[in-house]
Amino acid sequence: MRRSIAVRLGTAVATAAVVAAGVALSITQASAATGSATGFATQNGGTTGGAGGQTVQASTGTEIHAALCDRASTSTPVIIEVEGTINHGNTTKVSGDSCDTDDDRIELKRISNVTIIGVGGGAVFDELGIHIRESSNIIIQNVTVRNVKKSGSPTSNGGDAIGMEADVRNVWVDHVTLEASGGEDEGYDGLFDLKNNTRYVTLSYSILRDSGRGGLIGSSSGDTSNGYITFHHNRYENIDSRTPLLRAGTAHSYNNQFTGLVKSGINSRVGAEVKVENNYFEDSKDVLGTFYTDDMGYWEVSGNIYDNVTWSSDGSDNHPAGPDPQSTTTVNLPYSYDLDDAGCVPEVLDQTAGAGRGLRVSDGNCSSEPPTDEPSADPTDDPTDDPTDEPTDEPTDEPTDEPTDPGGTNLSIGAGSDGSSKASGTSYGNVRDGDMSTYWSPTGSTGRISIKWDEDPTVSSIIIREAAGSEGNIGSWQVVDHDSGDVLTTGSGAGVIGFSPVTLRKIDFVITGSSGTPQVAEFETYAGSPPDDPTDEPTDDPTDEPVQTRFEAEDASATCDGAIESEHAGFSGSGFCNTENTTGVAAQFEITAEGGTAEITVRYANGGSGDRPADVIVNGSTATTATFADTGAWTNWATETVTVPLNAGDNTVRLEATGSDGLPNVDYLEI
Repeated sequence: MRRSIAVRLGTAVATAAVVAAGVALSITQASAATGSATGFATQNGGTTGGAGGQTVQASTGTEIHAALCDRASTSTPVIIEVEGTINHGNTTKVSGDSCDTDDDRIELKRISNVTIIGVGGGAVFDELGIHIRESSNIIIQNVTVRNVKKSGSPTSNGGDAIGMEADVRNVWVDHVTLEASGGEDEGYDGLFDLKNNTRYVTLSYSILRDSGRGGLIGSSSGDTSNGYITFHHNRYENIDSRTPLLRAGTAHSYNNQFTGLVKSGINSRVGAEVKVENNYFEDSKDVLGTFYTDDMGYWEVSGNIYDNVTWSSDGSDNHPAGPDPQSTTTVNLPYSYDLDDAGCVPEVLDQTAGAGRGLRVSDGNCSSEPPTDEPSADPTDDPTDDPTDEPTDEPTDEPTDEPTDPGGTNLSIGAGSDGSSKASGTSYGNVRDGDMSTYWSPTGSTGRISIKWDEDPTVSSIIIREAAGSEGNIGSWQVVDHDSGDVLTTGSGAGVIGFSPVTLRKIDFVITGSSGTPQVAEFETYAGSPPDDPTDEPTDDPTDEPVQTRFEAEDASATCDGAIESEHAGFSGSGFCNTENTTGVAAQFEITAEGGTAEITVRYANGGSGDRPADVIVNGSTATTATFADTGAWTNWATETVTVPLNAGDNTVRLEATGSDGLPNVDYLEI
């Protein structure tokens, strides 16, 4: 097999200066060496970042944001060379038509064709995370991101060093060092988290260390639209788990070194498939398998070395691949690559992995070499959302009852609680105090714990969090409306539990079976969907982004004055709404919200010759209007966002055409 050849962009040929948002920036027309993308980042049109664009020097977070905001458009290529320490003290929000930034993280939101690369004495993002949202064709290279917290002070990016979410495509993260100084108890979360429809990503020649969590693909068991991720020539050291955790999707892990994994390593679950080859595992536990769930994932293994690796026994919610790992699937890859022998991986990574290594790469023969000069790709060839050459082993996005996105306030805080019995030293109130170190247990192996209110809130989902050391003890259960006796849903195991919205005064979690003494640390209740599925571990805190819940036009609860079709590529889910060409036709959505003012985003395609305006009618009253401008082709998808009032609980949102051409093709609505 052949490795993709690295590229170096040409030397600077011109220099200028620009003042953006009051920040003076030095600009040139080319950049330092960056090499070329590898793995899945080469697919779907490829990943070239800001190649071909201007080069801007930045030494503060504000200057990075200014470089994004000073571009002619959100897709104008730019290479941002960063030197120095970037922190909260020198990072502020910058505004402009070509950016959407924030002041507590480096924000790459709704943009494309950007490279951020550390130069000179190096770039360190200290306690400040990098957030990529609704963006494509991004390169992050030769930087260190350290000590990003989700709790304590200061906080940034939900505790993720690098986080990606919401329709992200084609990102290459290369030669970076991502590190924390502990786990969740110390305020940290993941080093490299991908969720909510993130695809075609490669992490290469990087170091991830000293963290409770390496990273994840998919925030919950219902977040299955992520995938096509490559991890190669990375070093994971002193990590508790998630190297990574994969919920559905396809991944490729090769020529990585894993050392000092405390609890588990590559955790493939919910139908995920991962090809694991020529990796070096040492001084670690349960480096591959399906853990903390019985919802199995799969793996193809070859050429790996397991040096002083220990394996637990197979059992409920615990399915290690070892002690003699064997393949359980076959993963076909659409790209070529060159494998180093597993035995020399530690030596190769000593020379190449992490920031400050001169961007050296493996030569495929257990030695390193600098990047090779080659012409860069045309940055105007943007990655597409749904390529025709997409690998055929993509998991089907099956609907699930589990919520996938953050959903606001935990209603249990400040409520009351009671139960059927309580073991000595435990308390009913412990399940609603926000403290994972306290818990409730019944006197036996089964029992009831309840949350109750003085008024009648609407609840549609809960999280049951087990105390440390008791994970997996909860077996079968029922969720019950206490006053009516109606069983809202049933299942097994702790975690995120969703059901149809119900207004009640008291909700019961009834444990009907267990494999050990149940210990419920938190019983959280939500009007909407709760945060990421905690399963074995506390959940990933959401970033400070607004809550977004997606409603597809083809959902059973939606209506379309026309037909659900799938003939134009690029849509999400299984189809889109194509209305009749006349005034008054509509696409209508039934949604649940917390109440108050909310942003609604509609994804659409308009291949007609002009705008297709519509009234946005909420609960029978016209709230605002939408333009739905011409997108140039029926395969070109865009979004339009409007602000509307929503009731707490159920709402009807109707997009009603005000022109004779009807609506554009409507893909989905998000709040």
